[in-house]
Amino acid sequence: MKINVLKPVLVSNQERAKENRKFFDRYNSLVLNIIGAPGSGKTSVIENIVKKLKSSYRILVIEGDIKGSLDSEKLMKTGIDTIQINTITECHLDAFMISQALPKINKPYDLIMVENVGNLVCPAEFDIGEDFKVAILSTPEGDDKPVKYPLLFHRARVVIINKTDLLPYVDFKIKNARKNILAKNPRTMIFEVSARNGKGFDKLINFLKKELAKKK
Repeated sequence: MKINVLKPVLVSNQERAKENRKFFDRYNSLVLNIIGAPGSGKTSVIENIVKKLKSSYRILVIEGDIKGSLDSEKLMKTGIDTIQINTITECHLDAFMISQALPKINKPYDLIMVENVGNLVCPAEFDIGEDFKVAILSTPEGDDKPVKYPLLFHRARVVIINKTDLLPYVDFKIKNARKNILAKNPRTMIFEVSARNGKGFDKLINFLKKELAKKK
């Protein structure tokens, strides 16, 4: 019975996601749905991306949290625009929640990054009208997460392995992580970074610049 209820919800969400996509396409915006566990460093990764791209591109961050606005306030200090969505009880952002933010977008943005609610499960199920999903896996979480939470890594076009500066101190093997990720999706792009010291971001930024160029 629960499956029968869930199916029409996902179908309805997919229809709304297509409408969101039409809105983003009007401005040729590149839209990233960024998903990761609490503490994986989603906001810090976004902050690093913003600092490297904001001089050349118009950037908006849509920030999803159950409550509060700490992350959006932090990102606003970088000089970009943000929109806060509080889900109150929901463990993810869906297409309908994003649609409520669209009327607040009154100018074109080259890059829109959506920081989803901290969760490896629910957000992976719901498209929001994005170009692609970005999964963030931090080294303290362990290299087995792609095995335990396969849907996200199956659907993510990009996987960012964050907190590589902690590799000497945690039980995380990059080789195992890559193997587990590529087993779920051989076409996934994998980037190894440290949001704390900025290492590894050049390759990620070059990739994003190429994706932004395709939009133009």
